[in-house]
Amino acid sequence: MAEDYLKKLVSEGVISQDQLDEATAIAKKRGLTVEDALVQQGYVEMEQITSRQASEYGYESLNLDGLKIPDSVISLIPESVARENLVIPLALNEDRIQVAMANAMDFDVLDKLRFVLNKEIDPVVASRDAIQNAINRHYGQTEQESVDSMIAEFTETAIDFTETESPQTKAQEAEENAPIVRLVNLIISEAVNMRASDIHIEPFEDRIRVRYRIDGVLVERDSPPRRLLGSIISRIKIMARIDISEKRRPQDGRIKTRAGGKDFDLRISFIPTNHGQGCVMRILDRDNIKIGIRNLGFSEDNYRKFQNLIRRPNGIFLVTGPTGSGKTTTLYSALGELNRPDKKIITAEDPVEYYLPGINQVEVRHEIGLDFARIIRAMLRQAPNVILVGEIRDTETAEMAIQASLTGHLVFSTLHTNDAPGSITRLIDMGVEPFLVASSVMAIMAQRLARVVCQNCKERYEPDSSELQHFELSADQLATAQFTRGRGCNKCTHTGYRGRAAVFELLVMNSVLRDMSFRGEPAQNLRRQARLFGMKTLAEDALDKALIGKTTLMECHNFLK
Repeated sequence: MAEDYLKKLVSEGVISQDQLDEATAIAKKRGLTVEDALVQQGYVEMEQITSRQASEYGYESLNLDGLKIPDSVISLIPESVARENLVIPLALNEDRIQVAMANAMDFDVLDKLRFVLNKEIDPVVASRDAIQNAINRHYGQTEQESVDSMIAEFTETAIDFTETESPQTKAQEAEENAPIVRLVNLIISEAVNMRASDIHIEPFEDRIRVRYRIDGVLVERDSPPRRLLGSIISRIKIMARIDISEKRRPQDGRIKTRAGGKDFDLRISFIPTNHGQGCVMRILDRDNIKIGIRNLGFSEDNYRKFQNLIRRPNGIFLVTGPTGSGKTTTLYSALGELNRPDKKIITAEDPVEYYLPGINQVEVRHEIGLDFARIIRAMLRQAPNVILVGEIRDTETAEMAIQASLTGHLVFSTLHTNDAPGSITRLIDMGVEPFLVASSVMAIMAQRLARVVCQNCKERYEPDSSELQHFELSADQLATAQFTRGRGCNKCTHTGYRGRAAVFELLVMNSVLRDMSFRGEPAQNLRRQARLFGMKTLAEDALDKALIGKTTLMECHNFLK
C-alpha cells in the first residue's frame, strides 16, 4: 500500500498512477523502497519526496548543501555510526541533539542514537544524497581521511617508497603499506561519490596527475608526489590480480569493489609511458543498466519506433557512436526489456562489462582463438532468439552476424561510425555484399551523450542572437522555447550540469533505403532520403532537448557539422 504522501504526489500531478505502480513493482522485485525506485526511474527528484515526507509527518525539511557544521557537533556521532545509519548531527542544545535523517520515521535508528548518545533526538529530514555528501565533507575534514589530506600527509613526510626489483618484495610492501592502501581506496571512493565514469592516473617527470571524468569532462584532482607512483601502481595491480613485475607491456584487469554502500566493477588498463606506467580505471555502475528504455532520453516518436524494432523476430539493429557514448547502456536496456522466460538471449562481448541475470554471456578470448565470428557460429547451435555481438570489427564478424539475422535471429551490435547513414557504407566498404546489407539491416541508431542542466540550480534565461545564429529556429519554436542554464552549486560542483542524457539519430530502413543501399549510393544520399522519411539528426534531437530546458544551446554546438 503506497504511503499517503506518495498518493498526494499522484493527485497533484507530480507523478502518474502508472508511474507509482511501476515503481512499486520494481521496488518489490529489486528489494528497494518505492521512493528509491521512483527516483531511479527519473519520475521524481529525491528532494521532492523528502519535503513531502517531512510535511506529512510534521518534521522540518532541510537543505544541507553548503551547510558548515562545527567540529564539536560532528564529533558527537562516530563516523561509523553516521555512515551505517545515514545520519549527521547538526546542532546541540543542552540535552537534545538535532540530527538530519533520510527517514525520520525510522524508530530503530532513533532508539539506537538515543542509546549511543544518551540524549534526546530532534530529527529533521534531508535527502540521502545530501546526507551522504555532508558526511563525506565533514568526517573527511575531522578524520583527516580525504584524498587531499592523504596527499598532503605524504607530501609533508619523507617516507621513501622506492621501487625494488623483486616482485615478492613489491607485493609485500603494497600489502603492508597501509597509507598507500588507504590512498588508493580513497581515490576510488571519492571518484564514485563525484559520479566519475573513469579515473586516470598519469605519470610525468615531476608529478603524478590524477583526473576523474565527470559527465564526460576530465577534472584534475591534487597530484600525489612522484615517488608514490610505483606503490600506487603495485597496489592497483594487486587488487586486480595482475602481474606486478611486468612493466613493458600493456595490461588489463578487473576489480570488484564496494563504495558508498554499492557494488562496483572497475575495468583496469595499464600502459607503459616514458615516465612510468599509466593507469585508467573505468567505473562500471550496475545501476546504470537498470534505468529502463523510457529513461534513456528518447523522444516520443523515437521511443515508439525503438519499441517496435526490438520486438521484431529477426534482423540486425546497429548502434553506432564513439567510445563512451552510451551504446552498451542502450543495448543492455533493450536486452533487459526482452529478457523473459520465453526468450533465449546470448551475448558475445569483449570484455563482458556488466553481468546480466538470465542472459548467457560469452567473453572473447583472443589468446585461444575465441573471437566474435567463432562465438557466433557456436551461438547458432544453441538455438537463441536474440544475439548481441559486442562490436562488428571485421568482414567475417559482419557476415556471420548477417547470416544469423537471415536465419531468423534478432541481432544487436555496435559499429564505430559518426552517424547512422554512414554505417551502411561502412559495412559495404568492409567487404560485405550490398545485397546482404540491404536485406538484413532493419535499423541503425547513432548515439551521443549531452550534459543535462543541474536541477538544483536551474534557471530560465533568454539566449542572445550570437547563441541562436547557428540554429535554424522558427518563430513558433522561439515563442514556446524554455531555454535554461545552471548557475552552479555544490551539487553540480559549480559546472551547471549534473548527469547526461542520450541524443539519438534513428534511421529505420524501408524499401527506398534498401534499394539505395543495394545500389551502393553514398551516405549523404541515404541521409537526405532518411530525413524525408522523418529521421531527426543528432543536432536536431539535441536542439529539441534544449528547447524544453533539458540541456543547453552550448551543448548543442557539439552536434553541429
